[in-house]
Amino acid sequence: MSAVPDPPVFAGRRFAVMGLGRAGLAAARRLAAWSAEVTAWDDSAAARDAARDAGVTLADLAARPLAGLDALVLSPGIPHLLPEPHPVAAKARAEGVPILADVELLYRAVRATGSRARFLGITGTNGKSTTTALLAHILRRAGLPVEAGANLGPPALSLKMLGSDGVYCLEMSSYMLERLATVRFDAAAMLNLSPDHLDRHGDMAGYAAAKRHIFDRQDESCTAVVGVDDRYAAAMAEALARGPARLVRISGRGVVRGGVYVAHGRVVDDRGPSPVRLASLIGTLTLPGTHNAQNAAAAAALAVSLGVGANEIADGIASFPGLPHRQELVAEVAGVRFVNDSKATNTDAAARALGCYPRVFWIAGGRAKEGGIASLAPHFPAIAQAFLIGEAAEAFATTLAAAGVPHTISGTLDRAVAEAFAAARAEAPSVVLLSPACASFDQFRDYEARGAAFAALARALAVEVGR
Repeated sequence: MSAVPDPPVFAGRRFAVMGLGRAGLAAARRLAAWSAEVTAWDDSAAARDAARDAGVTLADLAARPLAGLDALVLSPGIPHLLPEPHPVAAKARAEGVPILADVELLYRAVRATGSRARFLGITGTNGKSTTTALLAHILRRAGLPVEAGANLGPPALSLKMLGSDGVYCLEMSSYMLERLATVRFDAAAMLNLSPDHLDRHGDMAGYAAAKRHIFDRQDESCTAVVGVDDRYAAAMAEALARGPARLVRISGRGVVRGGVYVAHGRVVDDRGPSPVRLASLIGTLTLPGTHNAQNAAAAAALAVSLGVGANEIADGIASFPGLPHRQELVAEVAGVRFVNDSKATNTDAAARALGCYPRVFWIAGGRAKEGGIASLAPHFPAIAQAFLIGEAAEAFATTLAAAGVPHTISGTLDRAVAEAFAAARAEAPSVVLLSPACASFDQFRDYEARGAAFAALARALAVEVGR
């Protein structure tokens, strides 16, 4: 079956939408298309103007009663608890209004049509975007109707309605997972855990608890896929071993008896009487490093849970085009490869990228997260020279100086690219890697804008050198 038209599944329901960015605007418009009464607001006048132009009904939610609403749809970036609840979120809680993520309403709408489309959820500190995209690619190549999005790419409420043969592949952030009420993922993956977003979850235990919500309401017909390459995720796997869902442990680092793993470049399913080779990663340029091996193992395990065969999984992995801003080769100039890993907004993600190269000219910096880059010390020997940008430049320079790592405070990305190219060209063939280990908000709108700027600068060098 193909996608089905939008039905009036929410006729007579009343919703408020707070936050009118990409996800919030999509939610307001889709809920109205499903015949709901929708009122929306954003603290930004520009966002309100864009929503008004799109036909969305606006009203200041902080200045009107919310009691009686079916739900408040709160954009993921707006806190409802920590570090301090947004006033509209606090008002909703005080008046007994459920606070929900857009994925919850997609699920309810699909089920209201009678569709048994399967829902697959992917979370983790790192790798969830790549795993979601890879899984969707494998399933499409296998001939299944697929919609992919949520935290990755298209917001949940911009996805098409699918019939019972369809599959939703949804990247789930910890913020979204806290705001689900009835969603049951037929198969779900929790890839890895490292400290992140602790301001929103209080501490590591709160963050892990938020991630574990992806397995809520699963039963014996469901599959729980959990990475075991870090201690936090491995502990979660142990806790889930009692069921009721079928637990599949995964690893990108080597053999996991009874699980799905990557060893010697091969993805192996060890859950049957004898190991079955599902795919090869050898020569697959879009999935470098052990972290991407774990992503491939997760996608393979999820695909197997849907009955996809080894040949189809191998084809999907071999043909995967990769994702922008995740170790994306954007240019090669005079023997220097420019790799855009702008999505690496924390040190754990940057460590994964740095671990893929024996020697690298590293561009890092931006708005730092707690702890700086001290945890990257095991990768410092691979850094030929670092070029530091943004608010974190001085602090990162102090850490690198103490470790004897050559570095330059470039300040801005354009200077960093030019200076890194000059240094790397003298050692060509070489790699210039943008893997910032920081948020982008000091100098860019988001990591995508930062990565696009890096790619444009690298390609401009290619034109200049090619003259």
